[in-house]
Amino acid sequence: MTSGLTREEALALLRTYNKEQFHILHGLTVEGVMRWYAKELGFGDEEEYWGITGLLHDIDFEQWPEEHCKKAPELLREAGVGEDMIRSICSHGYGLCCDVCPEHLMEKVLFAADELTGLIGAAARMRPSKSVMDMEVSSLKKKFKDKRFAAGCSRDVIKDGCQRLGWELDDLFAKTIEAMRSCEETVAQELETLS
Repeated sequence: MTSGLTREEALALLRTYNKEQFHILHGLTVEGVMRWYAKELGFGDEEEYWGITGLLHDIDFEQWPEEHCKKAPELLREAGVGEDMIRSICSHGYGLCCDVCPEHLMEKVLFAADELTGLIGAAARMRPSKSVMDMEVSSLKKKFKDKRFAAGCSRDVIKDGCQRLGWELDDLFAKTIEAMRSCEETVAQELETLS
């Protein structure tokens, strides 16, 4: 699997269509999480592919929220992104905004972890530390159960993602917290340089 572009080109592409810091932060975070999962699950040789897929997964969301995962293929093809990656990127919107079903393990991880990184990020911002470094699964579970907290993060998608992976919810929570810990500092530093 190849992306068709370098990481630097992917970041420039993301920034072409995304100006709000929140969307850049989310792309960088999901990239870091996907890189961690690639290594953790034995796909270290595909780390770059997993990462760039995570970085670009919401490329169309800021400017075309009503066409999310429908506008993306056009933008990605124009930039020379490969069809495998376009499919993988679109699969994270399965059931919500497109009918591309996550099939590859990487697509299932992206499907489950994308929404969860949003929930974890919101929970981290509420902590005195403003960090995932001291977050426990038990505190995340409380936030997950509170439907009013980070209401835009679909609990149903997270649960569906768990089922697709064959994992327990606690396992997905623990792994994704760990993945976010692995990239929190790097993401903050890169965001600072992009501002």
